[in-house]
Amino acid sequence: MTRPALTLLVFVAGFAAFSAAATDRPKDVVVPRQVIPLFNGKDFTNFYTWLPTFGRQDPDRVFTVVDRIDGEPAIRVSGQHWGGFVTTANYADYKLVLEYRWTDVTWKPRADRARDSGILIHGQGEDGNYAKAMNSPWLRSLEYQIIEGGTGDLLVLNGFDRGVDTPISPKVIANIRDAEPKGTFIWDPSAPAREVPRGRINWQHRDPAWKDQLGYRGPKDVEKPIGQWNRVEAIVDGGNLTYFLNGVKVNEVRDSVFTWGRLLFQSEGAEIYFRRIELHPLRK
Repeated sequence: MTRPALTLLVFVAGFAAFSAAATDRPKDVVVPRQVIPLFNGKDFTNFYTWLPTFGRQDPDRVFTVVDRIDGEPAIRVSGQHWGGFVTTANYADYKLVLEYRWTDVTWKPRADRARDSGILIHGQGEDGNYAKAMNSPWLRSLEYQIIEGGTGDLLVLNGFDRGVDTPISPKVIANIRDAEPKGTFIWDPSAPAREVPRGRINWQHRDPAWKDQLGYRGPKDVEKPIGQWNRVEAIVDGGNLTYFLNGVKVNEVRDSVFTWGRLLFQSEGAEIYFRRIELHPLRK
């Protein structure tokens, strides 16, 4: 075999392995046939916690269950350390429904910045793999951003396999316009469709003058005031994701090579409560 042919063969084999790693569904992926209450109102039965400094331990009780807040049980995320609570199972083809609300508690270095959290969808691979050293709070995934002024943004988060230098991307196709800074886009249903291999797709009416400051409110924000509950819905149909906030469609992408994975609910410097976390079957 000639050297060029051998090189081509190695490249094709490597690409095929990458494609399989990114797209093949394990046999144990759960597709909801009825409503799955991920949060049972009592404990973290369907989750584990991840904090880069402590692994799957939580010595400072960043993640706790409260018996009653506004009349119902909820999961409290303190925001003190970056990380998340993560589903133990992989899921595909569902509608995620949950409620969240902010409090007045924030932590350095984001004490005076916009309250920040989010939900990672189709998280795949080893914990912490957003960083090559496997010490990140996050996973390669597609994020439903929850941040003051930007809730409903979608982040394409690349990540690594251990010992491999090339990141794996859950790249998507989206109707987008360019925004600032470079590598940021705005979802616009009337714009041309383009591939996004990494970066942020802002929700449709995010304020162009957005500032990373505590309490930020844009003129067209859909998120409710601090202390009130917001309803998140994400329709996850294979690699097609559609985001809603309080009944308003805020973002949409399609054709991601990631079609299954874990969900990670973030702790990122601000106290937030989650409740009624459910996966509903898709109606087709």
